[in-house]
Amino acid sequence: MLAVSLTVMSPDGSRFVPAALVLGAALALSERAWGRAVGLPLVGAALAVGGWLAPLWWPHPLVAVLALVCSFTVRLVACCGVGAHLIATTSPTALSAALRAMRAPRAVAVTMAVMLRFFPVVAHEAGAVLDAMRLRGLAGAGRLARHPILSLERFTVPMIAASLRASEDLSAGAILRGLGSRRRPTAAYPPRLGWPDGAVGLAVGGLVALTLSVPPVLA
Repeated sequence: MLAVSLTVMSPDGSRFVPAALVLGAALALSERAWGRAVGLPLVGAALAVGGWLAPLWWPHPLVAVLALVCSFTVRLVACCGVGAHLIATTSPTALSAALRAMRAPRAVAVTMAVMLRFFPVVAHEAGAVLDAMRLRGLAGAGRLARHPILSLERFTVPMIAASLRASEDLSAGAILRGLGSRRRPTAAYPPRLGWPDGAVGLAVGGLVALTLSVPPVLA
């Protein structure tokens, strides 16, 4: 995830976007997340059309602004495709054990473990806030079009409170698990590299080599 983010977000990272999208779709197929496996390439292709082909078809200032937004958003989508696989398949405990095995600094290991758990909790809280707004008749496209600022306020304020509460709960859980202690915890199932890791490494190396051998299309 870190390697994909650094590569795609680099100044010349647009040429690695197709490889990152292919990697995200392949990882989604490995966990049988069919919606993400199909949606990720489609969204990436649509953003690529808006970012690079639309200005050629219609040279207009508004289209140029749209192209700039799409060209940056497609990089975020490529990173999110790999990040979604990490969130869906890796528990905070497993991530902490892997980072400890890699001799990563404790500050990095604890922060990554808390962040990995924080995003699903925030997504769940966002769904609960939207459900509460629908029950009170405060959600909907019509109401959002008539009162966009008020609708945003009614969603944002409960989300801020829920995020603060979730962060406090996660911090308390991390302390109870001993993530901030000076002692090195013992993993019940120590992480080990196996042949699937080697296969993924070879596949990623092949994507990188293919990307570097092909002239850049997205500039």
